[in-house]
Amino acid sequence: MPEETNQPSLEAKSPFELRVDMGRHVPEDDVRAALATGDLGFVHSFTTGSAVDGPGIRVVVWLTGCQFHCVYCHNPDTWKMTNGIPVTVERAKEQLSKYRHGLKTMKGGLTVSGGEPLMQHKFVLKLFDMARAMGVHTALDSNGYLGSRLSDSDLQRFDLVLLDLKAFTPELHRRLTGQDVGPVHDFARRLAAEKRPIWVRFVLVPGWTDDPDEVARIAGFAATLGNVERVDVLPFHQMGAYKWERLAMDYKLAGVQPPSVETVERACAQFRAVGLKAY
Repeated sequence: MPEETNQPSLEAKSPFELRVDMGRHVPEDDVRAALATGDLGFVHSFTTGSAVDGPGIRVVVWLTGCQFHCVYCHNPDTWKMTNGIPVTVERAKEQLSKYRHGLKTMKGGLTVSGGEPLMQHKFVLKLFDMARAMGVHTALDSNGYLGSRLSDSDLQRFDLVLLDLKAFTPELHRRLTGQDVGPVHDFARRLAAEKRPIWVRFVLVPGWTDDPDEVARIAGFAATLGNVERVDVLPFHQMGAYKWERLAMDYKLAGVQPPSVETVERACAQFRAVGLKAY
């Protein structure tokens, strides 16, 4: 299926840019074909210069499509796959090629995020193969729920997993995301068995995920894996709140303030107490 000729720029100033209906012209059968082959993906945007999505300075590809509907999501426009721009692997390669030398100099790389990248796992793997052929470090930012889509050999096709652990308690995880936590933990254990490096990402949301007992459960689980190189405790923020309003979606966290510095440090201390590096 050819790309639309008059498309918006792939580059965005930040992932908080609202983008909708970019792929609305793509017939449903063509969407299925794209998912089956991985020759074409649906991309919210490329952003450059990130220092928080893996080691060094990163280019981040934000894909659309997500089966989690997190109550604190700052990119709800990425939930629907056809909100993204249809992009061939070749076009993505041209985009990344602009930055390959700078990424190597700054010890950075390519991070594929979303949405949930594994909704388009074949496209993601082709992006990683392309990046690694350029000598560029690769990182997958995933909630882990669809990890069973990847074979053991697929796990060797990228360098790092940024694993988003939303919650540990099954009931809380379902309230937060709408999905079960079991497949997430299964994927984490599988990555550990395959000795694939993980950076855990945990969003600290006042009134939702800041209970010390819940943090302790996540910390304890992460510590058992043996392959967690670091934990990033990410304070909740309201930078994507306007998207919920613009999309006429029910935003449950409208009055929630970001956690205090003390609350964030307390959570980091709980991870450090079980032997993990936390920031």
